[in-house]
Amino acid sequence: MKNLTATICVTITVLLGSAGVSWSVDFQKGLTAYESGDYATALREWAPLAEQGDARVQYNLGLMYFGGLGVLQDYESAVKWSTLAAEQGLAPAQYNLGIAYDKGQGVPQDDKTAMKWWKLSAEQGHASAQYNLGVMYERGNGVPQDYKTALKWYKLAAEQGHAGAQFNLGLMYVLSVVI
Repeated sequence: MKNLTATICVTITVLLGSAGVSWSVDFQKGLTAYESGDYATALREWAPLAEQGDARVQYNLGLMYFGGLGVLQDYESAVKWSTLAAEQGLAPAQYNLGIAYDKGQGVPQDDKTAMKWWKLSAEQGHASAQYNLGVMYERGNGVPQDYKTALKWYKLAAEQGHAGAQFNLGLMYVLSVVI
């Protein structure tokens, strides 16, 4: 009985270990293909991983559909994959969803939903999301106009080297919008 239990444990360990290696190889193979512009191979390698819930792959598929990279440009598919990744907390996917809602790409245009996704991304330190929040608060799009909050988000993005945030922050000081 001990030998049977040990054999089963070893078999499960080997199967799980080889599945992880296979998954890792497929992701890397897809990434290498993507980076070299072989989007058909990237899609073939990544599609099963995306279906299994890999947020990084879902994000990358979203990029492919947003940009029409190896697939027909399809904003609805881009939003589908980006949403799956964003709901798992992936900041770049949250940022891209904010863009989709801001521009009405694949979804109805909705400033409040754009703000929601950008805020989640910005809170994780995504500089472009922080900048976009600054713009939205400065202009009062989707939120009440609030220069102090705009300044907060611009500062965070500017500290990371975001040129647009640095410029807008400078303008706010020069124009004495925020004291």
